[in-house]
Amino acid sequence: MTQPIGKVYLIGAGPGDPGLITVKGLDCVKKADVIIYDYLANERLLEQRRPDAELIYVGKQGGRHTLPQEEINSLIVKKALEGKVVARLKGGDPFIFGRGGEEAEELVDRGIAFEVVPGVTAATSVPTYAGIPLTHRDHTASVAFVTGHEDPTKPESKIHWDKLATGVGTLVFFMGMKNIQSIVDNLVSHGRSADTPIAVIQWGTRTDQRVVTGLLKDIVFKVKEAKLGPPAIIVVGEVVRLREKLNWYESKPFFGKRIVVTRSRDQASAFAEMLIDRGATTIEFPTIDVVPPANWDELDTALKAIESYNWLIFTSANAVKFFMERLRTRGNDIRILKGVNICAVGPKTAEALEAYGLRPDKVPAEFKAEGVLDAFAGENVQGLKFLIPRAKKAREIIPDKLKELGAEVTVATAYENVKPTADVDRVKKLFAEKKIAAVTFTSSSTVHNFIEILGQKEYKTLLDGVVVACIGPVTAKTAEDYGMTIAIMPKEYTIPALVDAMAEYFKIK
Repeated sequence: MTQPIGKVYLIGAGPGDPGLITVKGLDCVKKADVIIYDYLANERLLEQRRPDAELIYVGKQGGRHTLPQEEINSLIVKKALEGKVVARLKGGDPFIFGRGGEEAEELVDRGIAFEVVPGVTAATSVPTYAGIPLTHRDHTASVAFVTGHEDPTKPESKIHWDKLATGVGTLVFFMGMKNIQSIVDNLVSHGRSADTPIAVIQWGTRTDQRVVTGLLKDIVFKVKEAKLGPPAIIVVGEVVRLREKLNWYESKPFFGKRIVVTRSRDQASAFAEMLIDRGATTIEFPTIDVVPPANWDELDTALKAIESYNWLIFTSANAVKFFMERLRTRGNDIRILKGVNICAVGPKTAEALEAYGLRPDKVPAEFKAEGVLDAFAGENVQGLKFLIPRAKKAREIIPDKLKELGAEVTVATAYENVKPTADVDRVKKLFAEKKIAAVTFTSSSTVHNFIEILGQKEYKTLLDGVVVACIGPVTAKTAEDYGMTIAIMPKEYTIPALVDAMAEYFKIK
């Protein structure tokens, strides 16, 4: 039986910010059997792939090619002929200096079905993130995109410098860092004023974006002084002067700052996105993993007698998640909770419950264990039965105080916090090189495990000069016990409030 031929999607991944991929492009990534991706395609996009998708890196960096273009073409064809759905993920737009046209021609010649999914080109997006509009009624009405990769020593150029230098208002050069002196010389020698503004933008749209501006006559010196390198976009024209006024992206509170997120891997992404949205480069360094308990005996016993409990207290969204999953595994649903009052510690825990159609009867004003006790302070709990599904290791203040008030309390292990494997050497190196601005802790467990992973003898030296941010007083107390100085702690003990408090701190700094 003949193997059916697959299909290829030539996808523009955008310039670097993973949020700039198109909806269609992301849909193609999600359904692909094979993803063949470039150096400039943000790897965060690969997190959207199917778990069984094959990843193949074919990036080109500074003239060093993982594979020559001809071999990339052959690889795409080979995978398609195996009957695979192939996502060819390219930085920017595949048809604007992306060699997508060559890859498409190869597919046509081999009779392979394909689609081209346009991307947000670096030509427009990178200057935009640098605060430079390519056209402006007061400055220019024309723009041209030019390759800066052309060999300056070849006898005949495909670029008509005589027409380009004075005939177009704004010029955008791709891949021109190695040839920047030649680009400047050609523009000036063909009539462009040496006083024309120019900007060089490295890693545009990313949180480590760097921009150097100057004039044609001094930009080469400024770029060398700043040690700017590829990948970069070069913009020439009067519109560059608008950057000083319109520089919106680099004005974000966390721009240029690396922030370590120590939350568990499955919870870190949402937190990281909030930080990235405000300009941070996040280093996801999970010091805790949330896993099912070694056995379900405690929770199963409690669930068998659930109708006998007066109150069910959830101290985290994780407790809600694992409790509900166990309920479903046992063949039950939320109807067995009829008649049981529910208390949620904080709005996020309440949101987790509401996702299952449950509205808590109590949400303490203070989002910590003491807040739960305050919520019950005016009530007679003598003889009432409480069930607390929670982590295997947790503070005992709630069960202990409720028992003192005469309540019957059952603590059932619903999940465990364990120490995950982490890329320790990479993170240690960033700390040692003083490239980390802040580290965040969202529980006492994240603090304990962070210290254990970094090393008892090293962490104080590594954290020297690093801002420490804690979600609440319990976490902060744990960090202080290790000798840390807490710079940031929100009044409300939630992730959004923590992000806001950090933004306020760095705004002042």
